[in-house]
Amino acid sequence: MMTLPTIEMLYEVCAKTWPAAKESRVGPWMIRDGQGGGQRVSAATVEGEINGSDLASAEQAMAALGQNALFMVREGEAELDSLLESQGYSIKDPVNLYTCPISDLTDVEIPRVTAFTIWEPLQIMHDIWLKGGIDNARYAVMQRSTCEKTALLGRWNDQPAGTGYVAIQNGVAMVHALEILEHQRGQGVGKWMMRRAAVWASEQGATHMSVICTQANDAANRLYTGLGMTLIGRYHYRVKTD
Repeated sequence: MMTLPTIEMLYEVCAKTWPAAKESRVGPWMIRDGQGGGQRVSAATVEGEINGSDLASAEQAMAALGQNALFMVREGEAELDSLLESQGYSIKDPVNLYTCPISDLTDVEIPRVTAFTIWEPLQIMHDIWLKGGIDNARYAVMQRSTCEKTALLGRWNDQPAGTGYVAIQNGVAMVHALEILEHQRGQGVGKWMMRRAAVWASEQGATHMSVICTQANDAANRLYTGLGMTLIGRYHYRVKTD
């Protein structure tokens, strides 16, 4: 059986395929300038030994960027988690990371005119993203990625049904911003879009597919587990409680 990527590899894939506008080192912290692109590109991470007095430097650096204090806590970072909890930071949006060999998603023929890969995205794709809260600041994240990338367009019932974005880092493709129009949900559109992403990624030489989603998104978790993807690990954010 093909060896799956580790959780550490998937953290890197996520960071490269969905990049911050700028990263800067402040003591033991990596500070990210997200420019409105969401939590993943705005959260600070720890990259060295920490103590309680280090926290203020991270908070000040994020405030200087006009961002709220936000930290990503990855697996194995119990010390950071405890420090943040002791300083009044609450857990927010626990996230699951899934992966599978790309061959697991390329073994079924995709129905004609069901899913396509397109770059640059069409206006209808931007419209679908906007309905799902994926605005221009998040599209800017996709644009600045230097990875091999494309966008997904799903069709169902002879109408546009969904869109998404996929990019490749170190042979691992990751799907982001997968959005299905509300009236097109529950009909298998997401499944075919994931398979189309896998076909495209395989043609670029990728060996694995991956995806992340919040633990609270039941529909997305069912989609990925239903495709046979393996839960590799998790992370969560911590934010200051008022």
